[in-house]
Amino acid sequence: MTDADLLLRSDAAGIATLTLNQPAKFNVLSDQMMTALQTTFDQIAEDRTVRVVVLAGNGKAFCAGHDVKEMVANSDEQAIRALFRQCSRMMLTITSLPQPVIARVHGIAAAAGCQLVAQCDLAVASTAASFATSGIGIGLFCGTPSVAVTRNLPRKQAMELLLTGEFIDAEKALQYGLVNRLSEPDMLDQTVAALATRIAKQGPAFIARGKQLFYTQIEQGMEAAYAQATECMVSNMKMADARAGLKAFVDKKPMPEWPDR
Repeated sequence: MTDADLLLRSDAAGIATLTLNQPAKFNVLSDQMMTALQTTFDQIAEDRTVRVVVLAGNGKAFCAGHDVKEMVANSDEQAIRALFRQCSRMMLTITSLPQPVIARVHGIAAAAGCQLVAQCDLAVASTAASFATSGIGIGLFCGTPSVAVTRNLPRKQAMELLLTGEFIDAEKALQYGLVNRLSEPDMLDQTVAALATRIAKQGPAFIARGKQLFYTQIEQGMEAAYAQATECMVSNMKMADARAGLKAFVDKKPMPEWPDR
């Protein structure tokens, strides 16, 4: 398959929807799939017309993790290190994108597929979806998935997921904080669209600054976090668009149209 066949992209009203399109292999994160994702994310980062990204999957699964057959076929140390470095770079790109990324989870999200959900800024799941860091069951602790998962779930729940490999349902994923919202399967697209559209209406320059601040300050001590947040607020206030929005609020007038970044 070409990269364009493997990862479908459709754009409408400032929302770019990327769909993993290898349903027969449960949308595994093969080398080719990760390359397609990396290339597309890099393009979107420079695309001023995109305000929100939705990440979806075709077929029964959202994403079943890495391609185990590919890993077994090329299992020397250098190849495995390159594979997980490639995956880590792609996951970090999601965080560094100026646009928010929403995972649309309709089915199974396992191992690195669960990592992909956790790495996205937001996630909306069907009530039919299920989640697991299942590598432990085949002799491979989900090390790289644990980075994203432990930054979403409480520690005890994250550790249980990682040590047992058991699947949790969508309700428990919501309870644990892995996803933001649940939807009945036949309403999933509408639920995702409502969230994406609400975000797309906000000023993309403000969203980009806020997303960057969120991920930077959350890893810092409180004093450093407040210092950085203060500078973010100051620089935000210096923007002409921000001043126009504040004036409209004070004057009780409609908000201005926010320009693309």
